[in-house]
Amino acid sequence: MIVGVPKEIYPGERRVALTPAVVPMLAKAGLEVVIESGAGEKAGYPDAQYQEKGAKILSDRNSVFAQSDIVVQVLCHGANDKNGASDLQLMRQGQVLIGFMRPLASAETVQQIAKTGVSAYSVELMPRTTRAQSMDALSAMASIAGYKAVVVVADELPRIFPMMTTAAGTITPSRILVIGAGVAGLQAIATAKRLGAVVSAYDVRPAVKEQVQSLGGRFVELPLETKDAQDAGGYAKAQDEAFYAKQRELLGKVIAESDAVITTAAVPGKKAPILVTEAMVKGMAPGSVVLDLAAERGGNCELTKPGEKTVQYGVTIIGPINLAGGAPYHSSQVYARNLTAFLQNLVKEGKVRPPESDDIIRDTLLTQRGEVTNARIREMLGLPAAVAAQ
Repeated sequence: MIVGVPKEIYPGERRVALTPAVVPMLAKAGLEVVIESGAGEKAGYPDAQYQEKGAKILSDRNSVFAQSDIVVQVLCHGANDKNGASDLQLMRQGQVLIGFMRPLASAETVQQIAKTGVSAYSVELMPRTTRAQSMDALSAMASIAGYKAVVVVADELPRIFPMMTTAAGTITPSRILVIGAGVAGLQAIATAKRLGAVVSAYDVRPAVKEQVQSLGGRFVELPLETKDAQDAGGYAKAQDEAFYAKQRELLGKVIAESDAVITTAAVPGKKAPILVTEAMVKGMAPGSVVLDLAAERGGNCELTKPGEKTVQYGVTIIGPINLAGGAPYHSSQVYARNLTAFLQNLVKEGKVRPPESDDIIRDTLLTQRGEVTNARIREMLGLPAAVAAQ
């Protein structure tokens, strides 16, 4: 079987789905790799490196889609809401498509992918199980985004992170608050701590307290009822507005004492909850920074403008889009490993395994034979259950 890697076309995207190092691993699994010329250049992987490892370079995108049994991308249509639809005409019945598709964002885009007849596997749907850890691209990208968030804040903040003793006296360390201690949040805590900041973290899930403390952070505890704050997959569950209102009231004081706030709180399939209000921003010291990692889902800060950096009440508010893409060499490296592990599980003896044979394949399969087949996605998007059963 042939695995094809087209160049990423989302504006500013520098990552590539597969790196040269994984080509021999895929060859051992019976998979040949073809790649569009220049696809890896912006990530630091020139065509020559792919050729050295046994991949075939193709001159254009159409050829990659035409020759490939399996197409792997970073941002497929759905996740690429700018120009991803242009790939729909290149897809064909029975072809396999793997990548980020943002399946919970729009029923229309999911159905557009289904109509092409491809068997689409969405990496966002990877189950949170031990066996699937090596394939968990969402967590891998979140980890890099958490690291990059701290680097961006450190550059923007008019203070230094660590305590320093100088001939002119002692400089006190910066105080960083991380809201949301998932994968991105925990990496942000670890990175800020390594840079010498005093780090605090808050999460609605009390179970993460130990993880925060193990990284040297102080866990902020608020007197809120949180026993139902986590679902079976380990993700935060959406709460009612009364809960969020009380949470905002209690968080206000902690935010006012912080030099920078990094927010990462997201609920799968829902708009990000507003945790940092305009009044809270107004209460922060001039020169403070808010970086909102939930910007793509509406943002945790009331004043966030996705994709923009603004200054309001003397506070810099950053709403980054695709922060993991800002470290394309290593984010491509880990993503390629995720995809390779997934492909090694998906393809056996030259054939794609059926979804009923494996829980990872079943859970990530989004569309097949012209239908949206994933029952969970059908339910969350409000698509008729009868068709799913059929």
